[in-house]
Amino acid sequence: MLYPKKVKIKEVGPRDGLQNENVWIATEDKISWINQLSRTGLSYIEITSFVHPKWIPALRDAIDVAKGINREKGVTYAALVPNQKGLENALKGGIDEACVFMSASETHNRKNINKSTADTLHILKQVNDDAKKANLTTRAYLSTVFGCPYEKDVPLEQVIRLSEALFEFGISELSLGDTIGAANPVQVEIVLEALLARFPAKQIALHFHDTRGTALANMVTALQMGITVFDGSAGGLGGCPYAPGSSGNAATEDIVYMLEQMDIKTNVKLDKLLSAAKWIEEKMGKQLPSRNLKVFKSS
Repeated sequence: MLYPKKVKIKEVGPRDGLQNENVWIATEDKISWINQLSRTGLSYIEITSFVHPKWIPALRDAIDVAKGINREKGVTYAALVPNQKGLENALKGGIDEACVFMSASETHNRKNINKSTADTLHILKQVNDDAKKANLTTRAYLSTVFGCPYEKDVPLEQVIRLSEALFEFGISELSLGDTIGAANPVQVEIVLEALLARFPAKQIALHFHDTRGTALANMVTALQMGITVFDGSAGGLGGCPYAPGSSGNAATEDIVYMLEQMDIKTNVKLDKLLSAAKWIEEKMGKQLPSRNLKVFKSS
């Protein structure tokens, strides 16, 4: 079995990890955590969301965080951008990449964005076009690809149709989300076979939740199919506010450990990553689900 020699991990903890938490993390602590993550060797960090604070109050300090971090050379600092107003604020914060988002499931999209998928595509096209005019790269998240908390199964044809529309906009990369952590390796293979017949593997990323303990197994299948970009959240922090039971992003340190043990390079320093995960766990005041973090704390 052939595996890639190198994989890029995109850290989404400061946004996807914190967005669903009830505990308020002070602005200076968010900045400190991002600065720690910047020194781990990660080349990509999604630092916040410019969604209206009414919807994600935990990230209402987005501009202050974006302006306050220390920017390491070679690190891309991205943020979630929902619309034109969000893009305006993101530009004020000096981000490098705008991440747009929508769901493959019509019901989840309406719960999450309060719009139909058709109306959402119209908005995202404009955000994408304006971001490019501002010399930003653009990334798109497509959520509920492998299952929806409301509709259960999501038709593959729908995933393909929305993926085609997003790539037609000119996005740099599409991140496919297992929002409720329901995917299994066979399903991952089926979805990727369909998408990789249409789009290059280098433009596809995968964003797994470990809700049911299948995230790493799903990643191995994706690796075997040529995927080399995965999203992770330090400590396994996070979940979707509009997907009940979706807690538990794949922990970045668990991903890094597995890949390095497989002799797949990530360029991430695991010891520094674990220290950063332990630091945010203490700020959260609760145990995070990362398996490698448990080992780190007991050693």
